[in-house]
Amino acid sequence: MAFVSRFRRVFTGPSRLCSQFALIRLNSTLTSPKLFISGLSRETTDEQFKEAFNPFGRIVEAKVIRDRATGRSKGFGFVTYTSIEEAEKAREEMNAKFLQGWVIFVDPAKPREPRPSPRSESEFSVTGFRTNKTVGWSG
Repeated sequence: MAFVSRFRRVFTGPSRLCSQFALIRLNSTLTSPKLFISGLSRETTDEQFKEAFNPFGRIVEAKVIRDRATGRSKGFGFVTYTSIEEAEKAREEMNAKFLQGWVIFVDPAKPREPRPSPRSESEFSVTGFRTNKTVGWSG
């Protein structure tokens, strides 16, 4: 009987575990005034993005990240404020809110991870053949 009541509570009542995770996510303190915003519409421009985050403080930079080849938005961007307090206020007010019909999520920006260096041309592939990237296909 105890099992049934616990099982019922999990599916019928509000999830305490889920709300605790959301609370931990929101209560983590920022270490940088830079925010990562995901869930942006593909049509969001830099100006619209900046206008949406402008009420929370002075913005140093607001940029929607775009694909190099097509120029279309990748669906995320970064906002940098002058202070951590302004960034925290923007994070609290804009997280899980609608921007141009899309729900956006505001998180602290993480430092960029270094990319691995490109492989040297003298390396062998999985098949054992050496590839020469400077010579193209010659029919």
